[in-house]
Amino acid sequence: MTANVQDVAAYILRKEAPMSAMKLQKLCYFAYGYHMAWEDRQLFPERFEAWANGPVVYELYDQHRGRFRIEKGEIDGDPAKLDEGERESVDLVLESFKVYSAHELSAMTHQPGGPWLAARQRAGLEDDLRRTNEELLDAEIADFFGALVDRDG
Repeated sequence: MTANVQDVAAYILRKEAPMSAMKLQKLCYFAYGYHMAWEDRQLFPERFEAWANGPVVYELYDQHRGRFRIEKGEIDGDPAKLDEGERESVDLVLESFKVYSAHELSAMTHQPGGPWLAARQRAGLEDDLRRTNEELLDAEIADFFGALVDRDG
């Protein structure tokens, strides 16, 4: 049973709701990136797109579109689909990142050399605030978060 982004979001909300939609998206991104570095596998199959305020999974956005604040149970996902390694990755990210605001988390995704900026550059939107559906590449996510783990490890 493979978890999808809605399952991960529902798990995050079960532990930390309520939160803004933007914060939920960014926590999913950090959980995905660190999970890639720690477990060498995707946390979920859906792809991140390089939107103006940072990485966004469209399938999750589609569930919270038009809402600022999201409560537990408002994302149609099953937290029980996460395996032990997935839960551990998400829990570790929540421990470290739940204290940050949505805007602080968004700013963290904009780091030079990061996968979000690389995708924005591929789309020709490095200094542009328009939305793009340019995908962040798993190889870039794995390299970026792997380097963070190695540095902090």
